[in-house]
Amino acid sequence: MAKICQVSGKKGLKARHIRHRHSGQWKFRAPRKNRVQQPNLQVATVQTPHGRVRLVVSAKVLKSPEFAAVMAGLKPVPAAWLKKPTYT
Repeated sequence: MAKICQVSGKKGLKARHIRHRHSGQWKFRAPRKNRVQQPNLQVATVQTPHGRVRLVVSAKVLKSPEFAAVMAGLKPVPAAWLKKPTYT
């Protein structure tokens, strides 16, 4: 499963993990490692006219009023949300 939000397109960001040792010598410098900050993805089930659809969405989107209107049935589900995300 791609770790991408199907609604907003959020995906992982490149970051660095730096552990500070609080010393000034070169051999005791803080190690730096590459890592990825993943978005907080949740699974939400949305009712559509064709049946239920499971969407992988970020927690930020779940709290938005636009997504709440779609979940309540006040707005139709956009067709772009139903496509599986890719990294390209």
